[in-house]
Formats: sequence, structure tokens, C-alpha cells
Amino acid sequence: MNEEEIEAKNTDALRREIHTYVIRAGRMTSAQKSDYETLYSAWCVPYTDAPLDFKSLFGNENPVVIEIGFGMGQATAIIAAENPNVNYLGLEVHKPGIGRLLGEIKNRGLKNLRIIEHDAIEVLEKMVCDGSVSGFHVFFPDPWPKKKHHKRRLMQRPRTNLLARKLKNDGYIYMATDWVPYAEFALEELSATEGVKNKYDGFAPHQEWRPETKFERKGLSKEHEIRELFFVKG
Repeated sequence: MNEEEIEAKNTDALRREIHTYVIRAGRMTSAQKSDYETLYSAWCVPYTDAPLDFKSLFGNENPVVIEIGFGMGQATAIIAAENPNVNYLGLEVHKPGIGRLLGEIKNRGLKNLRIIEHDAIEVLEKMVCDGSVSGFHVFFPDPWPKKKHHKRRLMQRPRTNLLARKLKNDGYIYMATDWVPYAEFALEELSATEGVKNKYDGFAPHQEWRPETKFERKGLSKEHEIRELFFVKG
């Protein structure tokens, strides 16, 4: 068994044992529910075991950026609107957020944004080809602060190895969090991930193109410090 096979086996084992998320109960507004029901088939991609053809999905060969866990999707929609020559694929399991983002897609007339409602690790393993992604956005993921839950954190090996494998050369992984212990943990894990290197010396400066998110505002209201990480493949 070679290194890639071992890595794939370890990643698959970790995925089967635990998830990086829990599906929390959340009430959908009437608008979110309506948009979820009426717009889902237009902008959401069904989960399958077959690799995606990004050119066919978006109708062009523009670079593809994947956002893992977009929450309510406000920042996602703004970034997509401001970068029409980049395609965005959002991965989320929270139905109210999906409904909200579907409404944003319709209202803003976005042509460069699609959604998959499914576990991100499974999507990356089954639907995303190696070396096909120009960037990953991970904004304010669940920090799983209790030590017994650290294994659920997204930004750790072998999950970061999976992200690195999916990236094109010069592709990036960009993470923002308001939980400093998680930021320090993720910095160590990404620094030890083969194939990617830190663009900066330690934490990244604030990337001005990233809009403030709902979770960021909550963190700032609690006087949490924002930390950002930016790693590049190659």
C-alpha cells in the first residue's frame, strides 16, 4: 500500500467515525422555506459518488473556490457577486442557511454560485477531482472547544491533507476563526500538512476582500480576537 492509499484509508476511517458538524435545530423563516423549496433544483447539486465536471456545472472554465460551511451565506453571496469571473461551490448542511443563500442567488442574479447539501468530507472525497480547486474558504468553523471533541475539528490532518490534494498548484486554503486556541491548533496542523505552505509568517493579516460574517460579529461582541490563516499549495 503506497502513501496515497494509506492517506485515503486514514481519511475514510476518520470520516466514518466522526463528523465535523452536528445538524442543529433551526427554524426556517417563511422566506427561507419558500426559497429552499422553489429554488433548490435550480442551484443545488445532488450528492452522488460521481466526480463533478466543473466546466459543465458552471458553463465555463473559470477557477472554482469551495466554501465549507457557509452558515447563512451572506459573505458567500457578496464574494460571489464581487468576483463574477470565479465560480463558487458552497457546502452546507444547515437548511435555513441554504434557503437564505438560495434567496441571495436569485435576488442578486448570481450565475457563479452552486450549493451541495451534504457532508463536506464526503463531497470532497467522491465528487471533487484531485488538483481541480483554486481555493478553499473556511470561515468561522465550529471550534469544538472541549478537548474530547477536538477530533471533530475540520482543520486537522488527515482532513487538511485531503484539502491539499484537491487544490491546484498555487491554490489556497483560507481560514478565519474567533477562537484563538483553534487558530493555534489549525496553524500547527496546516504547517505540518504536506504540499501547502504558509503565505505569511504565522497568522495572516486580515484579507480585506472578505466581508464580515454573522459569526464574526458575534465573536467580536464577546471581545474574541479574530485570527486568519492563509496557506498556498506549491
